[in-house]
Amino acid sequence: MKPTALVIDDEPDIRELLSITLERMDIATRTCEDVTSAKRLLGDQAYDLCLTDMRLPDGDGLELVEWIQQEVAGTPVAVITAHGSVETAVKALKLGAFDFVSKPLDLNDLRKLVKAALKLKGVAVPKEMGSGSELIGQSAAIEEVRRMIAKVARSQAPVHISGESGTGKELVARMIHEAGPRREGPFVPINCGAIPTELMESEFFGHQRGSFTGAVSDKHGLVQAAEGGTLFLDEVADLPLHMQVKLLRVIQEKTIRPVGSATEITTDVRILSATHRDLGELVANGEFREDLYYRINVIELHVPPLRDRERDTLLLARNILQRLSADLSVTPPRLTPAAESALMAYRFPGNVRELENILERALTLASGDVIDVGDIQLRADPQEESPEPRGTDEAPLETQLEEIERDAIVKALEQTRYNKTAAAKLLGISFRALRYRVKKLGID
Repeated sequence: MKPTALVIDDEPDIRELLSITLERMDIATRTCEDVTSAKRLLGDQAYDLCLTDMRLPDGDGLELVEWIQQEVAGTPVAVITAHGSVETAVKALKLGAFDFVSKPLDLNDLRKLVKAALKLKGVAVPKEMGSGSELIGQSAAIEEVRRMIAKVARSQAPVHISGESGTGKELVARMIHEAGPRREGPFVPINCGAIPTELMESEFFGHQRGSFTGAVSDKHGLVQAAEGGTLFLDEVADLPLHMQVKLLRVIQEKTIRPVGSATEITTDVRILSATHRDLGELVANGEFREDLYYRINVIELHVPPLRDRERDTLLLARNILQRLSADLSVTPPRLTPAAESALMAYRFPGNVRELENILERALTLASGDVIDVGDIQLRADPQEESPEPRGTDEAPLETQLEEIERDAIVKALEQTRYNKTAAAKLLGISFRALRYRVKKLGID
């Protein structure tokens, strides 16, 4: 059967233009001119897509969007707004609109919107997306995150994912992408704090040959790499102010200008962002643009810290151990009751990332198939600990320890003529632990 669409607009010319465009896309279309007629038609049959103008004779599009969310939830609704009415569009997205299109209508943009909306039919949040890509947990807090993922995945509105470091914000972003109509397109994550300021514009928007020293050929930027898919801006608070202005234009105008180019390029990406910092506070301090804040924070999704998900701790621990053991082709070890109690009592300032680090270390230190409380080595009082300052030329402690460990393992292997069983005995660790460290440290 053909997909069906309902068009609501009080201007006959707009209704005719939309009907012709949709019919050419092989979509059966009905039209009406006011809110009352729209509610009646939506009550009579199901539609795969609804397009509504904002100003109608007996109400407005916002009222209709809200009514659809309550009465015929699951029907994607896009609103037609006057050119430049950003505030109205944002209100519509917050109420649950799938997307918006501005007058005068650009038919190419309209066709893209319609195709994306039709892909939503029957889409559900996937339970699994490969090893280590599930949102694991049974707590009320994580169930709320799953509910929000299912809801925002059906929209094209920008989503800001907040939460402490190590809570899994990028995983949530990937799940939103995989559960939405852009799942067949690319998912492009960018760590905004990892790109040097002087290279940022070129990395984001690309450049033309000869635009600066070293630009020997044309290059597409990361925004173009995400065309038709999702652009995930991790640690968006680290963007310098000049890049915040340019990002705002990408969101509002859906165009980019490569470095050295005189023309703009239209782009079709969904923006997801995340940071562990308080964006509202940064706006108040003048460190983050207020207009950009309201555009990327149309919908906020908060990822809870692990200490607020106590019943999920052991479930996560067992899953992490299974995954790490599978990488090593060994039997997953068992946590003793004492180890489980210690994990449950710990506050995990580093959240899920810290839990994974602790268990990775414990898997190495454990003897046999059991991990005891002595193997997990939890910090006594993480709230009172603070990192010691170090000189810029001094390597991090973890790197120094890895170098010492690598040297010790290499010497033991050389002394035993690369007999791993003998080398493990010489080092005083299990064969499994040695095999794990050899792989982790990249010893050939």
